[in-house]
Amino acid sequence: MKRCFGYVRVSTQKQGEGVSLEAQRDAIIQFAQKNDLAISQWFEEKETAAKKGRPIFSAMVGQLKRGKADGLIVHKIDRSARNFADWAKIGDLADSGIDVHFATESLDFRSRGGRLSADIQAVIAADYIRNLREECLKGMRGRLKQGLYPWGAPIGYLNNGGGKPKTPDPKRAPLIKEMFELYASGTHSIRSLQIEMKRRGLRTTTNGIVSRTGVEHVLANPFYCGIIRLQSSCETFTAIHEPLISVSLFQAAQDVKAGRTAKRVTRREHTYRGLFRCAHCNSAMTPELQKGHVYYRCHTPDCLTTTTREEMIERKIERLLATACFDDDQLAKMESYIFEWFAGKTASSDRPALKLRMSQLDRRVERLTDALIDQHIDPDTFARRKEALMLERAGIEEELANSEKSKRRREDLREFLELAKNLGRTYEMANSQERRQIVELTTSNRVVMGRNPSVEPRNWLKTLQIVGDVSSGAHHRDTSRTTFHRIDEHAAGLTEMLLADEVACLKRLVSTSEGA
Repeated sequence: MKRCFGYVRVSTQKQGEGVSLEAQRDAIIQFAQKNDLAISQWFEEKETAAKKGRPIFSAMVGQLKRGKADGLIVHKIDRSARNFADWAKIGDLADSGIDVHFATESLDFRSRGGRLSADIQAVIAADYIRNLREECLKGMRGRLKQGLYPWGAPIGYLNNGGGKPKTPDPKRAPLIKEMFELYASGTHSIRSLQIEMKRRGLRTTTNGIVSRTGVEHVLANPFYCGIIRLQSSCETFTAIHEPLISVSLFQAAQDVKAGRTAKRVTRREHTYRGLFRCAHCNSAMTPELQKGHVYYRCHTPDCLTTTTREEMIERKIERLLATACFDDDQLAKMESYIFEWFAGKTASSDRPALKLRMSQLDRRVERLTDALIDQHIDPDTFARRKEALMLERAGIEEELANSEKSKRRREDLREFLELAKNLGRTYEMANSQERRQIVELTTSNRVVMGRNPSVEPRNWLKTLQIVGDVSSGAHHRDTSRTTFHRIDEHAAGLTEMLLADEVACLKRLVSTSEGA
């Protein structure tokens, strides 16, 4: 009795959970009993035969070539191979004297006619796979044109089944947004960012640690700002899922990545690391712990700036934030002034100009496509320029969406004024990381000259200070044109702050400090 190997295969793990494998085994066993053959070993595989390189199939062929069995029994021809490379290996086995049997095919593989019939069926099986692949690609491209991502959701999003957009993962989406914000701030390298996100609890969908390569892939993926980009062809599509970040934040991260140099990961996370620079040479002030005190030093030789202690920086920031302390009367007048400013801006909205810019971008994309069709530009140039135009268009769509939120800004602003009326106390009660966030939110132009640190308020904080000073003045100046001129001069910074979700960030910091 000849000894034969039995080979059964399904294309996916999910199919392996069904009855297909058992049905193949039963058919092979019946064929072996009918033809006086013995199954000496079974080989079971759960992988597509469309591509060559199946590990179990290759191992089985190797054992047959070494004479471990006299023949091979497969359920059907398409279970053995759906590509010409693997089918050629089956032919080589037959040519070397190995009997090849197909349980449901009445073919004599050793005869010329039987071999020809098997070859024809193998060609049909390979053509079926090619046609199936084309139909799948056609379906996926249709989904892409609809703005849907037809593959598994990237980290930070959840799958909702076919034909439905991905939705933000409540657990991971906030951490992905924090990752972009931390990197765009310029205070982290890829390595230190990976360590920080591990500390904050970011995990993959299988609950594994996100690697440095994984962090790089996330930071380079425009999916998070509403653009689908295919890595294979660099094509881009406008997505309909909810973005996790703004286009401006994504672009800021790309700008940092483009000019980034590796940074050393320090053992101590000092509060103001990377926030202060030397006023003379513009070098970063490096924090060092010496004799129980943190010193920020400029390491440029012969620079006039030497060092300053962290306590001096804290006193400077406390004095600045102390100016943003308002009573209820001042807050009421500030609301009145700024709400009136908002009303004027809303009335003179530039929505028509934004829509005109969007239509111009659409025409540019059409001309770019015509240039590709006429072979005036190569596909790589087309993909690169189209992605830039798509990002610009997404930015305009964000501006239009923000203009629609103008009615809700009133409540946002009222809430923000309540939160910001005592920033000094919030800063005093905050921990090191929260203090760092408050400094980033409220200050700019942070430098050290000699031994003296210097900080300036951000535009939105200047607005509050100006409005607070004006509203506390004499009654006969309370509604002058100069008042509104001074508000209008700096209110752009406040508007930018409201649109950048800094209200939510400050609210989180304040609530954390009050809870402590």
